[in-house]
Amino acid sequence: MSFNATYFGSSSWLIELNDFRILIDPWFTGDLFFSPPGPWLIKGQLQREFDPPKKIDLLLLTQGLADHSHPPSLRLLDRETTAIASPSASKILEQLNFKNIHSLKPNERIETGPLSVKATAGAKVPILENGYIVSNQEYSFYMEPHGFLDHNISSQNLDVVISPVVDLKLPLAGCFIKGKTIIPKLIERFNPKVILASTTGGEATFTGVLNRLISVNGSIEEACESIKGKCEFINPLVAKNYKLTKYIN
Repeated sequence: MSFNATYFGSSSWLIELNDFRILIDPWFTGDLFFSPPGPWLIKGQLQREFDPPKKIDLLLLTQGLADHSHPPSLRLLDRETTAIASPSASKILEQLNFKNIHSLKPNERIETGPLSVKATAGAKVPILENGYIVSNQEYSFYMEPHGFLDHNISSQNLDVVISPVVDLKLPLAGCFIKGKTIIPKLIERFNPKVILASTTGGEATFTGVLNRLISVNGSIEEACESIKGKCEFINPLVAKNYKLTKYIN
């Protein structure tokens, strides 16, 4: 039995539960921008590109925006790959001719292979998107990339939480990523054994008007201090495979 995690930056992860491989919100190649309005607003560029992992059993997409459903990266994948996605992300997959798409709204659940996948309410950006609780007989994890916790989720013990750990704020719009704010609530709700920092990490540079307006509240060091003694905290290096089983069992 094993639980491994590999980070590719932004919200992109490969999670391996035993031999079952889950690819989340991949960004492997090409620039990242929102169309419309275009790269003048904000543009992300990878410092290095990646080949997609071999043998993907499940593609899991939280949002339909390009930083989660990145068309150039999705085009690298086998169109027969089973996908679970928010309704907006499902539309992107349909446009790219993926064949096996399961669209989930918050509070809906599906069984696929050895997994149970439940969608939770995530961020409104601008429409309501998804987080997920994923489990098999041995392990479980929660993933929501913007730090928005569905208040309808009951308290439960989960092995791993994947979440941002800093807050990002825009003038007038307020916080669109609430990592620092949400971490204490995630610990209380899920009692995780491991927290993986996500969403704002990786090896990418961002430019554009919007990027210059973003303010940051919190840091990795603050997160590490606030989590100390409650569970294991990992600020992942890109492309490193983390064997989480040693913290869980």
